Amino acid sequence: MTDTPSDKSIGRRDLLKTWGPAALAGAAITALGAGLSGRPGRHQRGSGEVAPTPPDWRIDPGTAGKVAIAGGAGPSANLGRALQVFGGIDAFINEGDRVAIKPNCAWDRTAAQAANTDPELIGELVRLSLAAGASSVVVLDNTCHDPARAFARSGIAEAARTAGGTVAHQNSTGTVNLDLGGAVLGEWEVLQPIAEADRLINVPVVKHHSLGRGTLGMKNWFGAIVGRRPSLHQRLDQVCADLGAAFRPTLTVIDATRVLTGGGPTGGSLDLVRKDDLLAVATDPLAADAWGATLLDFGPAELPYLAIAERLGIGTTDWRSVATTV
Repeated sequence: MTDTPSDKSIGRRDLLKTWGPAALAGAAITALGAGLSGRPGRHQRGSGEVAPTPPDWRIDPGTAGKVAIAGGAGPSANLGRALQVFGGIDAFINEGDRVAIKPNCAWDRTAAQAANTDPELIGELVRLSLAAGASSVVVLDNTCHDPARAFARSGIAEAARTAGGTVAHQNSTGTVNLDLGGAVLGEWEVLQPIAEADRLINVPVVKHHSLGRGTLGMKNWFGAIVGRRPSLHQRLDQVCADLGAAFRPTLTVIDATRVLTGGGPTGGSLDLVRKDDLLAVATDPLAADAWGATLLDFGPAELPYLAIAERLGIGTTDWRSVATTV
């Protein structure tokens, strides 16, 4: 899952059935002091067991990140132009690498509705990664809607497979327990192909979110984890920053081919979709999110997780200082 659980209308009785038990359980856990230390989504392990932390998928963690912005030529051409700022995809993918690509594919929506990442962009990333020598490329997400329907209707499954990649989701792959750390997260189940990847590419779509105001790269990591995620929305800004600190991708590719300006995260109305034909490729995931936020007319004050992430040392919110437009 990348966003919220459902876009169906929920009545009061259904709401109580759905959320009432969870709320009561949460209160009971708090009252009993169940050892969660303020981490509502934390998974506890047995005595003496310690989960590993996520790998660092960056090529050169010690180098300051940058952002390359391209537009006006369609997803594939825009991607190629932006990657050239870094020396092409070969600067990031080595012979034999296992590559995991994490789009936003949470919803049973068409590409035109802009609730998911553009399929052409995903297909091109798969093709380029394989051409650079990757031994395998998997495109995966933990979806909100039925995963088979979400991957099919979005066009992402067909695009990934046509380019030579595979598709995985919560019903088709295993998980690995990793300690994500942070103020809220602790230990969670992470989709296995992400945990085992040599290179990880985060490909969120720019869109409105009814709770968090905007969905971008750090929010997209919700779809990398499996478990009781609704509770994480109670401290959404801190969680997004914690996820950004836990998942350090090789690249972040911000998809603004179409921007969902309202009705997010599920979308549906084409009237709320703006065709920007833009994207950004970044080795600074925070600068990438800060740039994407401007397309929704938000700055750090409107998206507090950006400032939290900056304090955590994830990157800079001053995206202009590290950006190149091509």
